[in-house]
Amino acid sequence: MFAKFPVIALAVSLGLLAAPGVRAQDERRYGDDNVHYAWADVLRVDPVYDYVRTSRPERECYDERVVRREDRRGNNTGATVLGAIIGGALGNQVGKGDGRKAATIAGAVAGGAIGHNAAKRDDRTYTDVETHCRQVDGGYEERRVVGYDVEYRYRGETYMTRLNYDPGDRLRVRVAVTPAD
Repeated sequence: MFAKFPVIALAVSLGLLAAPGVRAQDERRYGDDNVHYAWADVLRVDPVYDYVRTSRPERECYDERVVRREDRRGNNTGATVLGAIIGGALGNQVGKGDGRKAATIAGAVAGGAIGHNAAKRDDRTYTDVETHCRQVDGGYEERRVVGYDVEYRYRGETYMTRLNYDPGDRLRVRVAVTPAD
């Protein structure tokens, strides 16, 4: 029984050595167009880089100092009335009888005019900060892999190709055979 085992092992070993043309990497599927697929050994893979501009809009803001003027001219009625009351009170202190009435009226008119003019000149200035924003292109360039230069060997011949993926250790190839004449 043990004598048969070395004979079988020797026969299998000799069968594998005697058939060098038969490779495990070939998948023979012949169709109507004499095409089959096989596996090639990848020798080298080099990534191919390119710079790609990526656009990303960003909002850019900055502060600006501005001088503002507070305009109080729109509502000067209170100052006019207050000036008339003060002017009338001061005019009432002057004179006797009808002269007092005339002085009160004249003081009220003069005080109202003074109050009105004072309100017109009561413009104040102050400094404020305004924020201004605008849309800018905040894009950037980045280095990206755009492909792979692949060197591979099929049936003793070396070939080169560019692929959009890294094939790893083996590359499936399409073999087409056509007559030369």
